[in-house]
Amino acid sequence: MSDRIFIFDTTLRDGEQSPGATMNGSEKVRLARQLENLGVDIIEAGFPAASQGDFEAVQAIAAAVQNCQVAGLCRALPADIDRAWEAVRGNPQARIHTFLATSDIHMKYKLRKERHQVLEMAEAAVKYAVSKTSNVEFSAEDASRSDWAFLAQVFERVIAAGATTINVPDTVGYTQPQEFAELIKYLLENVKNSHKAVFSVHCHNDLGLATANTLAALKAGARQAEVTLSGIGERAGNAALEEVVMSMDVRKDFYQLTTNIKKEQIFPSTRLLSLIIGQPIPPYKSIIGSNAFAHESGIHQDGVLKNRQTYEIMTPESVGRKEEDMVLGKHSGRAAFDKRLKDLGYRLDEEQLGIVFTAMKKLADRKKEIFVEDLEAVVLDEIFRIPDKYRLEYLSAISGNMAIPNAVVKMYVDGEERILSDFGTGPIDAVFNTIGKVVGRSPKLVRYAVNAITGGTDAQGEVTVKIEENGRTSVGRASDADIIVASAKAYLNALNRLAKRQEDTICDRL
Repeated sequence: MSDRIFIFDTTLRDGEQSPGATMNGSEKVRLARQLENLGVDIIEAGFPAASQGDFEAVQAIAAAVQNCQVAGLCRALPADIDRAWEAVRGNPQARIHTFLATSDIHMKYKLRKERHQVLEMAEAAVKYAVSKTSNVEFSAEDASRSDWAFLAQVFERVIAAGATTINVPDTVGYTQPQEFAELIKYLLENVKNSHKAVFSVHCHNDLGLATANTLAALKAGARQAEVTLSGIGERAGNAALEEVVMSMDVRKDFYQLTTNIKKEQIFPSTRLLSLIIGQPIPPYKSIIGSNAFAHESGIHQDGVLKNRQTYEIMTPESVGRKEEDMVLGKHSGRAAFDKRLKDLGYRLDEEQLGIVFTAMKKLADRKKEIFVEDLEAVVLDEIFRIPDKYRLEYLSAISGNMAIPNAVVKMYVDGEERILSDFGTGPIDAVFNTIGKVVGRSPKLVRYAVNAITGGTDAQGEVTVKIEENGRTSVGRASDADIIVASAKAYLNALNRLAKRQEDTICDRL
């Protein structure tokens, strides 16, 4: 059996289903290119049949990424399979990933089908997918709670139909590591044609065991790991790419398994995800958190000073954490700026480069030092945002314990200039009230969060807001050296996303 593990990244599909992790099409393409730089083998780009927006994003990723496989997820239905294939076919190694539930509880209450019907559906779906490409993956949803003998029967049938990858998901994070390892061994031994397919695992973290279950399965013979950056995903998330990869790397003696992951790209990848979704990396997060290589205890500090291996089992540099974060200043030239962006993996045309260069110069007038995080935040704000229906031109806010909080806003709505002033209980409330009156909307503010992108009192503030209107939710993100301005931009970003979703829904109905 090969010791090579295929890394299947589903950050752009399962990860994006995490609350607050919504990305637009251009952000998804940017992250997909970084995943390509990271060295993942397969990128699951989305669920093309879910919406027109999902379809277009998957199609764009399939065209942009050429050095790794791009997969589209689909139900075991011909229409879904057609949609997935149409979206991914632009990739030279396109994969169709179809799934069907196999546990008794799912078959009875969700599918309302008998076992023989599920067997027939799975086989028919794979045969149909194989008529389009030989690169077909089949997933048995809720496999960890399925009857083992029936699961083996399903897998034997779909492999015979042409599936080349078989996925065994722990869909609800129910299984335990030893139990999961035994299931994988059972399947490899009892599925007669198991040698004709790569067995994969997809583990959720509901009991905090996603990484442990994934590693146990790989040790038992599975050869594909389905993971996400930082472990983001539905509910409690998925197995974290960085944890699975670095466990196999640090403990080569135990696992004796290898991947194609470029480990020095791990931290840059997770940092980019953090910037895109507006959720900071928790400081205590293993491998990538700011505390992961920090030592406060005197005994620990003494040991590290004498030999880092006393308390460090890997180095910060091994996962791409570097000290030289300061990159540019107000006197930096366009050529140096262009080179730094290319080093970070951004591919901008001349017009985009000019927009970002101008924005960076404005920021440099307000900040003494420009860090990588600042530069990436500017690129994401200026280039990878969705087209503005609502755009901020000018903002002034007054607050204090001797003043009534007030905001004056000048903005454009569909290109039409509007100016208004209003009050609130604080400066943010005043700004949001004013913007709401200008655009004629009053969504409920579900969440408001502020994060400093870098250190220092002049750090850019990164604001994330989540709003709800008529049962629809939207998340907006923005950054600025002025936290009030960042808040206004984030609120408008959420309103723009909400407006775009409504337009897409109308288009889908037409």
